[in-house]
Amino acid sequence: MSDDNKLARKALRSSYISTVISISLVLFLIGSLGVLLLNAKYLSDYIKENVVLTIIMKQDAAEQDIQNLKSQLQGNAYVSSVNYITREQAAEDLQKDLGEDFTSFLGFNPLLPVLEVKLKPDYAEETTLNQLKETVQQKGIVKESYFQESLLNAINKNIRNISLIILAFSLVLFFIAGALINNTIRLSLYAKRLLIKSMKLVGATRNFIRKPFILKGILQGLYGAIIANILLVVSFYYAKTQIPEIIAFENPMNLGIVMAIVVFLGIFISGMSTYFAVNKYLRQRTEDIF
Repeated sequence: MSDDNKLARKALRSSYISTVISISLVLFLIGSLGVLLLNAKYLSDYIKENVVLTIIMKQDAAEQDIQNLKSQLQGNAYVSSVNYITREQAAEDLQKDLGEDFTSFLGFNPLLPVLEVKLKPDYAEETTLNQLKETVQQKGIVKESYFQESLLNAINKNIRNISLIILAFSLVLFFIAGALINNTIRLSLYAKRLLIKSMKLVGATRNFIRKPFILKGILQGLYGAIIANILLVVSFYYAKTQIPEIIAFENPMNLGIVMAIVVFLGIFISGMSTYFAVNKYLRQRTEDIF
């Protein structure tokens, strides 16, 4: 094999590898943003689920009446969970926090029974909580009920703002990614424009010429997607070791969905970019190629 052929093969191999690496890096960015989006929604739901409507019972509230109210709240379509804290349990918790038995000092337990109500994420809004608050306030056994309105408003406002920013950034990144992959493939095909034109001049049909290039483009996209997914998994689990709290928001299904989307985008964008790039050289006049 001549030195010229060796150099040509080496250049083609380098071009193929650089194309795959470029595609994988772009897809890795898309995948990272996808994981961020899905976890942002999960984190948003987690925060909303922990907004508590606290219902304080009267001193003379009967145990059966409290249990009945708890059952009614649990049957509400908006409610996620209801936690009943008895006077004794509340006293034990406060004793642990204070480090001493305050009931022996006072001579009695001044704490009241409490119901802590958490709503489903989709209903954790100020309007819904106020409606539920007004409903339970009408019960004769309820002394008062409250929730942190300022905190809830701040959460909802920040979640909306962050979601809009991430969505806008996702759309911009998606178009940039498509353009980068498209340009990368066009550059890799530029060196083969003479081969494409020669095949056309000897009578090969457009489909016959396009097919091997498109298959190669799809394989480049697939390889790039596989590398991107490997980087995504490694980065995700490395992040877990550095930020243990992220384990609480881990959802293998979400990661699997993102990886599947990365593979689809890699194949689709690479295949379509190759198709249009080959068509461009097929349409060009011979004198314009040089």
